[in-house]
Amino acid sequence: MSKRSINGTDFTAMVLAGAEKLQQHAEHVNSLNVFPVPDGDTGTNMNLTMTAGSNELKKNNTASVGQCAGVLSKGLLMGARGNSGVILSQLFRGLGRYAAQYDELNTQQFAAALQTGVDTAYKAVVKPVEGTILTVAKEAARHAVYYARRTTDVTELMTEVLAKAKEALANTPELLPVLKQVGVVDSGGQGLVYIYEGFLQHLMGNGSTAAPATAQGQAPAPAAAPAVLTKHDNVLSSVQSSAQSQLSTEDIEFLYDMEFFINRLLGNSIKANFDEESFRKALAVNGDSIIVISDDETIKVHVHSKTPGEVLNLALQYGEITQIHILNMREQHRDLLSAGMDIAPMPEVFADIPKEESSVQAPAVPPADDMALYGFIAVSSGEGISDIFRSLGVDAILSGGQTMNPSTEDFVNAISSISAKHIYILPNNSNIVLAAQQAKELLEGERDITVIPSKSIPQGIAAAFAFQEDDAVDTNTSNMLEAISQVKSGQVTNAVRDTVIEELEIKSGQYIGISNSKIVSAADDLLEASQALLTSMLVNGDEIITILTGAEAEEKVTESLENWLEQTFPQVEVEVHEGGQPLYYYLFSVEP
Repeated sequence: MSKRSINGTDFTAMVLAGAEKLQQHAEHVNSLNVFPVPDGDTGTNMNLTMTAGSNELKKNNTASVGQCAGVLSKGLLMGARGNSGVILSQLFRGLGRYAAQYDELNTQQFAAALQTGVDTAYKAVVKPVEGTILTVAKEAARHAVYYARRTTDVTELMTEVLAKAKEALANTPELLPVLKQVGVVDSGGQGLVYIYEGFLQHLMGNGSTAAPATAQGQAPAPAAAPAVLTKHDNVLSSVQSSAQSQLSTEDIEFLYDMEFFINRLLGNSIKANFDEESFRKALAVNGDSIIVISDDETIKVHVHSKTPGEVLNLALQYGEITQIHILNMREQHRDLLSAGMDIAPMPEVFADIPKEESSVQAPAVPPADDMALYGFIAVSSGEGISDIFRSLGVDAILSGGQTMNPSTEDFVNAISSISAKHIYILPNNSNIVLAAQQAKELLEGERDITVIPSKSIPQGIAAAFAFQEDDAVDTNTSNMLEAISQVKSGQVTNAVRDTVIEELEIKSGQYIGISNSKIVSAADDLLEASQALLTSMLVNGDEIITILTGAEAEEKVTESLENWLEQTFPQVEVEVHEGGQPLYYYLFSVEP
């Protein structure tokens, strides 16, 4: 069906069709998780995020595409769950910003809106990874800008956009070796393709969404779950190592990860007028991953740089620098390779998890007087784990972690419910960090918030232990970051499909042990898998092992595991606590 422009009514219908298409195929997207674990639910998170935006749009749609895009952006932003949901919300946030000035969009304007969405999403991610949803969106938008000059038909343009998105999706394993090894395409990218299919389905009058064949082939069909690559994307016969291990520490060129604020109202400003574009260009001379957000009073800066001193000198020209954080990424990479901070592989891409109802109360405005100095929010899975966090002084517990993802709005509500001058957030899962950071940014200037990037429950507990009420914010932050860097986290669950990862053959239903961002054990026996995992985690100098038992852990197996540890590693102190977490029989913490 030929269409020269889309208005608010068209846009609303496209979004609803895209949301419905994604919902229909959410389980297929879930099946694309690289690890064969039961909680890799990228499709669920994207579906919940898109549903939140769609519901907002149903309540507040108009004939203006700009107004409708703004409503959708707000709904997605507050409902974003998991990394894939946050990135999806940023894609439509940028689209909404461009469309805000229009009641209707023609082909060139629609293409420009898609491109603005891509630009916004890339800026939102600290370390963009190619071979993900970002790449699929980028290639589709780039082709849209090219093709929009050759057609005035929005339907024809969307057909081309979808074809290019499928082509880019099929190529994702060429950009991420771990995808090619396992034999899947990127899960987030597949979710975006389904949304685009819904867009085209509406534009074609609910007809077929099939796009013309491309030179690079098509994305996998939903019926083939878990999806495999197209014919030209055969899995490598040689074994690929993990994505992080493919990178040499010395290859990290811009090694200092810097984040700080510039207060324009303080200090001796040399330059009264702030030119954001010129500032970005100056940072880019010796830096990358640059984010600059400014208003009349404050400038927020993030950059990876070779020369941190030059960055700070540049910033001082515009005001007083506050809340400075500088991390050495080569040091972080060495720690990751040797100890492993993350219990899930490549959080920017994989291991999204579904969301259950939050137990946080409705937001309340903290009173101006009698505020506590510090407040804590922690994400927890399992009542036993929640009890541990409460005993450590955590004020608000969000249900989440290994089996569900809190949304950005959940974090905002939790922050609003706490009467404290400074609030710490412990996400306790690599896939929840982005949503927590997004909540912090939404409340920038209103609340003082620090997100401690804890990527596992054990890291979160270690961070809470390191906190001291009498210490300053910077001291506490430094101590908690140091604490999480010392923790090695492990987990035992069941495989949900057959696969081979780094020469380890895994059968569906087996018990698998995960540590250092990879599966290190697989066995038919729970005790055997747990013993192999702990053996790989323990090295000379380790002194403490904490075991958090899951809802399905067996007491006899736990006792056998304790006895084995006492006999095999007599120098190590073993603590066992009832965690109650679903899906994971055990969560292990190893500390020096």
